[in-house]
Formats: sequence, structure tokens, C-alpha cells
Amino acid sequence: MTALRPEVAESQQDDGLSVDQQGAGLVQLHESIATLLASRGQWRQAYQHLRSALDLVYADQDEQPHVPEQLRREVDRLRREHAEAREQSLRDSLTDSYNRRYLDQRLVDMLTEHGSSRHGLAIALLDLDWFKQVNDTYGHLLGDRVLQRVVELLQQDLPEGSFCARYGGEEFVLVLPRVDAETAVDVAEAARERVERHPWSTIASGLRVTVSIGLAYEPPAEEAPSRPAVGAEQQLLRADSLLYTAKQSGRNAVAYREDGRVRLAGAAAGRRAITETRVLGYY
Repeated sequence: MTALRPEVAESQQDDGLSVDQQGAGLVQLHESIATLLASRGQWRQAYQHLRSALDLVYADQDEQPHVPEQLRREVDRLRREHAEAREQSLRDSLTDSYNRRYLDQRLVDMLTEHGSSRHGLAIALLDLDWFKQVNDTYGHLLGDRVLQRVVELLQQDLPEGSFCARYGGEEFVLVLPRVDAETAVDVAEAARERVERHPWSTIASGLRVTVSIGLAYEPPAEEAPSRPAVGAEQQLLRADSLLYTAKQSGRNAVAYREDGRVRLAGAAAGRRAITETRVLGYY
């Protein structure tokens, strides 16, 4: 144990309590407070008090001491609850995809740190076509089921490290880090096809669902060393511009930019004219 100053030691002797006794008392105090807070559902504060109790148990020990099993279980339980609560705070309650908060955080990390933008980053912004008609015809409850099923389809076969987030309403974002431009187009087009070919009539007779996608791609730094860095908001704006082009070009298509020109992917490429109405800062 750490040596105490004479005046502190004398004070503790006057109180009739040894250092070990005082330490044990503090541990019990933290445990009692944690139990009270946990009973009120204040798990974060309870967790902090249990951590303080553990710190006191471990303090100045050369060897790992025995931790009471009940205390260990409580700390583990609260740690799990903390992780689960944090995960839920980043999820959309309806579709269980990530929410806008998570999307914004991850994009900032990817684009401002030593993240995926150094190795290629694609953002696919997509919107369900004519979704208001789905709600008006079949009702909002079925519309919610459609959104949930679309997310399930979008999340299939994504590259490692990729994720889907709800952007708002019937708009979603696929974030594809560490991919090349060709792979990004293939992933977006495959997602569009899965939605189009899904047997929607099994949910409601006559139901048909398609999506339009705008795909913005930021190449690896070494491929365009003189190109200005692109922020998360700017890349989302570029994806939004391309989504608008996909909509204006007939919907149910993936619009992307290649060699300075906007193109449509897959079957739409050979049978549609491209209506490009706005361009936001492309190089």
C-alpha cells in the first residue's frame, strides 16, 4: 500500500479505522449507491460507481485481488446494457438500419481521419420510387413493412465494412468504404435489382417497389493527389444530385459519374436518355 503522510495516518488512527477498513468502507459505499441507482434504472451512473468500487479493490495491488462474484456479474451486466443502449441509440427504430446520427459520425471519421477515403469511398443515396402512392393505396402499416423489407434487401451481400443507414423518410444511404469505382457501381446496381425483382405481390396484390440511386465516388488519395479533399456533406450533395438525375431519367436506375460524364448503370444504360439538370462541384 502507498505510504501515508504522518498527519494523515495520525488522523486515521484517531478515527479508529485502518486504511484497509476505510478502503473497504468506500467499496461498500460505491456498491450500495450502485444498487440504488440500478433499482431506479439509472444504469450509467450505477456502472460508474461499480467501476469506482473495482478501482478501489485493484488500487496499489501487485497481484490481481479476488473480486466478489456478485460485483463482477453486476459490472459485466451493466457493461452489456451500456453497449446495447449505445447501439440502439444509433439505430432507426422502424427499420433497424443505422440512423442519421451514426451516418454523420462515421462519414466524418472516414473523410477527416486516416480512414476509408484514402482507399476509395462510395456513397449511394437511394429513394423509393412513388412511395407516397404505396402509402395512399395500401396504408402506412404496409408502407412500413415495405421499408423494412427494402432495408433487408439493401443489406444483403454488402462488401466488408459497408453499412446501410436511413437518411430520412423513404431515403437510405449505402456507405461503401475501401472499394473501387467499378465495384461501387456493381454493388449499387445489384441492390437496385434485388428490390425490383423481389416478389412484392406476396405482401399485397399488385404491389411493385423500385428504387432510384445516386452514387458518388471518392477515389483513393494516390489516384488523384491534386484533387481537393471532399467533406461528408459535399459527397452527400453529389450523391443527391445524381439521385435527382436517376429520378429525372425514368427512375428505377443507378446514376453515377465516370470520366466527367453522368451514366446510368445496368439495363437502363442502353435504353434511356440521361436528364442531367444540376451538377454540384464535380471535377
